Amino acid sequence: MTPARPTPPPGPRPDPDRDPRPDPDVRAAFARAAAEVVPGPVPLAAVRRAGRARRRRRTTALSAVSVLAVATTVVAVVVLTPVLPSPPAAGPARVVVPPAVVPTPSTPVRTTTTPRPPVPTPVRTVASGERVDAGKGWRIWLTAEGKHWTGPDGYENARSVTDGNIDLGAPGVSHQSEGGPKGTFHSGLYYGTRSAGRVELRNAEGRKAVATLLELPGRPGWGVWYAHTGPGMGEVSTSLYDRAGKLLSELSLLPGGDTP
Repeated sequence: MTPARPTPPPGPRPDPDRDPRPDPDVRAAFARAAAEVVPGPVPLAAVRRAGRARRRRRTTALSAVSVLAVATTVVAVVVLTPVLPSPPAAGPARVVVPPAVVPTPSTPVRTTTTPRPPVPTPVRTVASGERVDAGKGWRIWLTAEGKHWTGPDGYENARSVTDGNIDLGAPGVSHQSEGGPKGTFHSGLYYGTRSAGRVELRNAEGRKAVATLLELPGRPGWGVWYAHTGPGMGEVSTSLYDRAGKLLSELSLLPGGDTP
């Protein structure tokens, strides 16, 4: 069963005696009043100012909106831009280690050692008549005439280079010796060369003794040598070498005593 709807209250009833059209006299009065009104000047300056103010406000608002949009875009870009990891710091340079070399066995090479010649004895330059201590009581001195020497007993002797018995034009060597059971003193001349390097004594067993060399100033082409040997040396040979080690002259094995 449908409920009954409420009935709305009745509205005001129209007055049948009232004419809805306006009174002609009222319209005429309004028309006369409107004709008598004089309009004032249009406020153009104020209108322009108001328009400019509205435009400024609109521009400011648009600028703010633009700045906000740009800031939003930048934030979005910053947020959306992926952050790349920093490259690792460069460490120390890698050291390349060469591969280890494994030695391979090889056939041993046999070498022979060549004995070096004795070092040439420097020639000592002495003044004419200068007495040189030759050791064990022996003294030697040189003059323009040749060799002079004296022994422990004080006996003086000489060997001339000007008497014609020596050829100064060819390399040569002489030998004089005096001694006893305790040893022998050897001396002599060398001549015919300006590059004497060594005088050497050698016995039959190969034992050697290197002599000391004396010369006068100016390298006259001759000089004196001397050396000491111990007991049991026996017969010796005498050899003269130049400063390059070349043999210039040699005396064969000789017993103690004087030789030319």
